[in-house]
Amino acid sequence: MYQVVKTILFWMDPEKAHNFTFKIIRLVLRIPGVKNIWRSVYVVEHKSLEREVFGISFPNPVGLAAGFDKDAKLYNELEYCGFGFIEVGTVTPLPQEGNPKKRLFRLIADQGILNRMGFNNGGVEPMIERLKSRNTKVVIGGNIGKNKATPNDKAAEDYEICFEALHPYVDYFVVNVSSPNTPNLRELQDKEPLTKLLSLLVKLNHKKTKQLPILLKIAPDLTDSQLDDIISIVKDTSIDGIIATNTTVSRDGLKTLHVDDLGPGGVSGKPLTKRSTEVIKYLHEKSNGAFPIIGVGGIHSAKDAIEKLNAGASLVQVYTGFIYEGPKLISRINKALIRK
Repeated sequence: MYQVVKTILFWMDPEKAHNFTFKIIRLVLRIPGVKNIWRSVYVVEHKSLEREVFGISFPNPVGLAAGFDKDAKLYNELEYCGFGFIEVGTVTPLPQEGNPKKRLFRLIADQGILNRMGFNNGGVEPMIERLKSRNTKVVIGGNIGKNKATPNDKAAEDYEICFEALHPYVDYFVVNVSSPNTPNLRELQDKEPLTKLLSLLVKLNHKKTKQLPILLKIAPDLTDSQLDDIISIVKDTSIDGIIATNTTVSRDGLKTLHVDDLGPGGVSGKPLTKRSTEVIKYLHEKSNGAFPIIGVGGIHSAKDAIEKLNAGASLVQVYTGFIYEGPKLISRINKALIRK
């Protein structure tokens, strides 16, 4: 069934197809009985799937990565696709349009996506209002970033605003300094500014009655030396874990013709599968498993997910694979983990 739906969606402009999908999912799930049908088809429940990671109980280890539900508009409905957790955002303090369109491209020959969205979102306050009407038990992560107009020397203020505003409404935080689509953002991954930023958020967290896990999302394009710095930063700041990885700026090995003509942006999907797993394995082995890792990047099958878990990930996330394979991907992964 999804392959028919995908054929129709892939005729459309990718960003229009994304917005159209949101409308269709909402509409379909309002039909009496459909939620129960989706739950029976897509939701897999089994004791062996349950995970306790950074103090949170996850019903299964397969989550939805940030970027799909940027503004927390669909998380209640997405639970019926079988996700164990859903990450909303990246959200910034103020609304912003993001980069000029056209900014989202399918790389069909590579089973990938190229995007330069640029943190397009409605801002943190509207997200809070939507999260106040949360009627799902699914774990929700809040992925936070800075506004494009905010200079890097003021970036910590943006992250602080989002952290303070979202704290009562999410279950964990992700600090996104690794998107390639906001000018100079990746400079915040350098050791000194990143240590200062994370230390600030940890300090704010310690003042809360209920402290939430803080994770860092990193780029796949970091060198081994930079990954060593990441390991040191996790230890020095006492954050709770890493998400590996964001999209890549590399174009190596792509089969899509004239991909350079599409312009800059981050590539996700199958082209990222190997590198993201390498980063997970490096961090896990070099740190002696000192912190949890959420593995994301190029998961299009149960085999891909299991490889990341075997490399050292505690949980995994999908995004591009979800677009190419549909919601059955989540149930296929979970069923394979039960058999394993």
